Amino acid sequence: MIYVLAMVFVLIVLIFFHELGHYLAARSVGIRVERFYIGFNLFGLGIKKKVGHTEYGLGLFPLGGYVKVAGIVDESMDTKLTGAEWEFQSKNVLQKIWFMSAGVIANMLLAVLVFAALTFAYGVAEADPAPVVGSLSEGFPAAAAGIQPGDEITAVNGIPVQSWADLTAIIHARPDQTVEVTWLRDGESNYTVIQTQATETIIDDEIKEVGMIGIGPRIITRSAGFLEAVGNGFILTGRWFVRTYNVLVMIITGKASLRDVGGPILIAQLAGQSAQSGFSALLGLLAIISINLAFINVLPIPALDGGHIAIALVETAMRRPLSLRARMAVQQLGVMLLLTLVVVVMYNDIMRIFQ
Repeated sequence: MIYVLAMVFVLIVLIFFHELGHYLAARSVGIRVERFYIGFNLFGLGIKKKVGHTEYGLGLFPLGGYVKVAGIVDESMDTKLTGAEWEFQSKNVLQKIWFMSAGVIANMLLAVLVFAALTFAYGVAEADPAPVVGSLSEGFPAAAAGIQPGDEITAVNGIPVQSWADLTAIIHARPDQTVEVTWLRDGESNYTVIQTQATETIIDDEIKEVGMIGIGPRIITRSAGFLEAVGNGFILTGRWFVRTYNVLVMIITGKASLRDVGGPILIAQLAGQSAQSGFSALLGLLAIISINLAFINVLPIPALDGGHIAIALVETAMRRPLSLRARMAVQQLGVMLLLTLVVVVMYNDIMRIFQ
């Protein structure tokens, strides 16, 4: 149950912020909002209320949501364009881009807010540059060899170690190899021979096989003021956005597999595991997924926000709107691409259950 509840919490928050961004942007430039829904009101199982020109709804199926505005050819295939001043097509290109990008901006700001709040509440965690063991990983050889947290690694293969960076550089370069590790404990020198474990990891935007023995650095946490917390929120958000981009590049270039892409089931698994670790861990996952959602939506794919922005730019360059038939064709193509992606991620999710 905790997995289901955690997934629902994450999805509702992400969808609400994304659609709220579109809603507020539409209202700010005079675009009429016809519907604002969180969740899908399938089979009438939900609540709705119309206030003014807008129908607000809360569906019982939390796997989605949308803002429907007047005068836009979108996934709903609305072809009723009257040229009224409150319609999307009647706005200038900057107003259109502002409306279309607002959901992405809202998701990015949500990530900044969450990261900043976590930093302010729990401080900044930094790795101690000294080669002192702070943690051990199960299933790796260091623990079996007798290494313990607090031990200071002094040499590997007779090479003196001055910092944690020195230590990782030596071990990473030796996957599936025997290394001689020397460490200090309570002033006494200890020595052992360890077989490193080859592990795939992302280094310099590439998946590489490196050697690992299963130790982590000592983590030092210090408090952070409000301004530093906000700054750290922006830094972490930017860092995760770049990581998301790098992963997409690796998938396109074949350096990573499309099988690694997940959907609702993977989100449920990750959300449940994070929730069991604590609410702060769940919030951190929420921020990361919010950045992923923002990145995906900004891609120039028809039916996504980035696709709508691309169409607006094309129409500006052409100095005339695309024909209704052309816009409908583009949206249908986008829907087909999205449905294909849904099939892929659902297949991956199902296969993970049986692995």
